[in-house]
Amino acid sequence: MEFFNAKSILETIEMIKVHHLDIRTVTLALSLRDCITEDIKKTGDKVYNKIIKYAKNLKTYAKDLENEYSIPIVNTRIAVTPMSIIGESADEYDYVYLAKILDKAAHEVDVDFIGGFGALVEKGCTRGDRALIESIPQALSETNRICSSVNVASSKAGINMNAVLLMGKIIKQTANLTASQDGIGAAKLVVFCNTPGDNPFMAGAFHGYSEPECALNIGVSGPGVVLAAIKSLPKDADLGIVANKIKTIAFKITTTGELIGRELANRLGIPFGVIDLSLAPTPAIGDSVAGILEAMGLERTGTHGTTAALAMLNDAVKKGGIMASSYVGGLSGAFIPVSEDAGMIEAAQCGALTFDKLEAMTCVCSVGLDMIAIPGNTPESTISAMIADEMAIGMINKKTTAVRVIPVPGKGVGDRAYYGGLLGEAPILDVHKFDSSVFVNRGGRIPAPIHSLNN
Repeated sequence: MEFFNAKSILETIEMIKVHHLDIRTVTLALSLRDCITEDIKKTGDKVYNKIIKYAKNLKTYAKDLENEYSIPIVNTRIAVTPMSIIGESADEYDYVYLAKILDKAAHEVDVDFIGGFGALVEKGCTRGDRALIESIPQALSETNRICSSVNVASSKAGINMNAVLLMGKIIKQTANLTASQDGIGAAKLVVFCNTPGDNPFMAGAFHGYSEPECALNIGVSGPGVVLAAIKSLPKDADLGIVANKIKTIAFKITTTGELIGRELANRLGIPFGVIDLSLAPTPAIGDSVAGILEAMGLERTGTHGTTAALAMLNDAVKKGGIMASSYVGGLSGAFIPVSEDAGMIEAAQCGALTFDKLEAMTCVCSVGLDMIAIPGNTPESTISAMIADEMAIGMINKKTTAVRVIPVPGKGVGDRAYYGGLLGEAPILDVHKFDSSVFVNRGGRIPAPIHSLNN
């Protein structure tokens, strides 16, 4: 490991003590394709046994490394092959049963979340895809550690509007079945365009079809460190200097994350996969992407200039990380989840940050409309239209975008939704009242853009 600079590592470890630098997740990515059978019970047994075999030491070894290097590892997670594929050969579909098997295995190995209860339907649904999607509300309401994602669009295939329409309904049903917890089921469900198969972050993590048998993917995080670095600069430092400072910090963060990832993969006896550079905030004060944007000179996140500042931040993080590792993957950039970022919450509360501005910001950030609480009476068709807008941004710009909105049952604008932990809490944002139902109910597929034909 000669390419790691010891001085840089030590400097980064110092950042842990004050500025919330952490390894946000170590995610064991695991193929379950060899678990497919015609008997759903046999498939469930094989799934359970394989997860136990590969993940039984994940939590223990992660804790050992956390103690040895004094670097917090916040979450341990598992990502598996999309379960629509795994259950599709069975004589009878029972995806809720498979969800409970995943949940049981996750509980047994004591990981925080397990992702992959989802489907890839950007060009159309098979019978198994449809059955899994329709099982999502029940599956997420009857499990604790399952996360679900559905990819409904890509730059190559276009947007599957039939799936978009269905997902508006599924999100509402999922929120309603978990109404006693402010619709938390919808916080574990995300709709994607151009989803990557090596993403270690939830709720979108799954093990892509072209991925190896298993791998260890790392998600690092350090908004607080980047914030401190920017605050250390003179107020009149030009934006080129600010960008270089961010790149330097991203380099250090990536170097540390890869060191931990490779060591953990070695102890588990599996390959190291990728390091995801995404700046993932937390509800803790000082660990905020919004705080970074405001340190650049914005009075409040959401005001004019926010999209430009976020674009520079996202680009600088990627450039610094790429210099530190040849195995950068996943999403890599900056997350803007409203409920998980104290600065975003404050900006939303004072009216600086609106739903429309968040949509504009997704053109340049890593994901999209993330952890946004909306009124519980928002129509399914409006949610589908939100998804369609975000999928269009991803499709046209050849980037990953996503929607994780939570229609909070029984609550409206001015109320708050409470989830706790990394999911935090969120003010409920206003949404447009004008109807989109005729548009989304047309169904079919929005064709891929002309640049998809660049073979």
